[in-house]
Amino acid sequence: MLIFPAIDLRDGQVVRLVEGDYDRMTVYGDDPLSTAKAYKAAGAEYLHVVDLDAAKDGEQKNLAVIQKLAAESGLKLEVGGGVRDEASAKRYLDAGVSRVILGSAAIEKPEFMEALAKEYPGQVAAGVDARDGFVAIHGWKTVTDIVAYDFVKSLPERGIDTVIYTDISRDGKLQGPNLEAYDKLSQIHGLNIVASGGVSSPEDIAALAKLNLYAAIIGKALYDGRITLIQAMEAAGKEAQR
Repeated sequence: MLIFPAIDLRDGQVVRLVEGDYDRMTVYGDDPLSTAKAYKAAGAEYLHVVDLDAAKDGEQKNLAVIQKLAAESGLKLEVGGGVRDEASAKRYLDAGVSRVILGSAAIEKPEFMEALAKEYPGQVAAGVDARDGFVAIHGWKTVTDIVAYDFVKSLPERGIDTVIYTDISRDGKLQGPNLEAYDKLSQIHGLNIVASGGVSSPEDIAALAKLNLYAAIIGKALYDGRITLIQAMEAAGKEAQR
C-alpha cells in the first residue's frame, strides 16, 4: 500500500482543518515546498494536495504554489479543490500535477467527470466524502441522499480508476480509519481505493494495508508527530512503495 503525505493549502500556508471546518484550522507552516521536500527526503514518492481556497470559493489562488511543488519537490502530485470544469482541471494538469481530484463536481456533474476521465485517462480521480454513509458535498456542508458505497461502485464503468474516500467523522480527529467501510470498498473490482481520514498510528496503517488498499493519506498525524513518514511506509510495506 502506498502512503500519500498530505498538504492542505490556504493562503499559501500549510494548514489542517478538523472535519473540514475552516473555523477549526491549524497553521503548520508557511513554506509548502520545504514540507514537500522533507517528505521526499524521507522516501515519499507521492503527495496529496488540497487547495482549500479553491474548494471554498472556486479561485485557484494557490496555483503558483502547486506548480512549484510539482516542478521542484520531486514528488508526484494529486490535487483536489475547486476542480469544477475542464479549464480548472487543465490548469492543474498543465502545472505538472499527475492527477486531479473531482469532489462535488463528480456528484453534481457526472457527465463532466466521465468526459474528463476519457480525455485524460488515468489522471482523474473522484473524491467521495461520506457522512453516516451518505455523500457530502460543498465543503461537507450539504449531505445528499446518495449512498456513498453505491456511487463509488459505479465509478469504474464511468472511466474512473481511483477514488479518495473520506469518512468525515474521522477526519482530523486521529481516532482511526473506518476499517469496516474500507473493507467493503476494497471488494470493488477495477478501482484503486485511497483511504483518507483518521489515520493516527502505524497500527492504523497496517490495518488498512491488510485490506489491500491502493493507498492511505496521512495528514494531521504527521504534523502532530503521532507518526513519522518512515514509520508509516514501513507499516504499509516497504516493497509497496515502488
